Amino acid sequence: MSIPTIDQEAARDLVRAREACRSDLMRARHRLTKLLLRHGIVYYGGKAWTGKHDIWLRNEAQPQLTERATRLTFDSDYETVLATKARRDRLDVAIEEMAANSEFTPLVRRLGCLRGVGTLTGFGLAVEIGDWHRFTGNSIGSFVGLVPSEHSSGQSRSQGSITKTGNGYARRLLVEAAWHHRPRYRIGTTMRLRWDAAPAAARIRGDEGNRRLHHRWVKFIDRRKRSTVANTAIARELAGWCWSLAVMED
Repeated sequence: MSIPTIDQEAARDLVRAREACRSDLMRARHRLTKLLLRHGIVYYGGKAWTGKHDIWLRNEAQPQLTERATRLTFDSDYETVLATKARRDRLDVAIEEMAANSEFTPLVRRLGCLRGVGTLTGFGLAVEIGDWHRFTGNSIGSFVGLVPSEHSSGQSRSQGSITKTGNGYARRLLVEAAWHHRPRYRIGTTMRLRWDAAPAAARIRGDEGNRRLHHRWVKFIDRRKRSTVANTAIARELAGWCWSLAVMED
């Protein structure tokens, strides 16, 4: 059993505040989108919540709302989106600063050698898992609820969906990071910058993990495995690669 220190608990509070803010932002955006949808106003200009989409909201969507009460509702929902996004951005800055200068910095840099594990993800995993030495490469998947459930009796063995037990936030981070391993593996500028900040052994280990996880994605695609099921399997193995980097000595 590992008891977190005061500093570790404070860092955990910070990442959980950011996670709560992310959920608040998603709900605020949904409210605004559904308001417009109820009035037949739909955005067709590409990806939503970009600068272009923001201009559309202010200059095209809002003028189409003719009722004063509806316009006031739009203004309230739009203001909530902006305020929540600003709060999320402030939390991101605070996490970036702590990740760059704290007891978690070496661990975050090692985890960053894997695709999909940037500063926010690496820091979140670091503070949520805590003492990685409690686990092994196999048991870490159980802790975050990424192993299949099992219903066995006698000689029969039946596996179901993943257990989804343990730390749900860490599980979400791993599942989102696993999608990054589907595209062709290419060492880009961002990855090289993260590698430059990590020890040589971590870079080599991260490169091995990236190649292995992409190869597994290719195998799943060839077998026409459902993408969500495949990604869960990749996330489970990614947890093991994260563990191997976390317990590595600097």
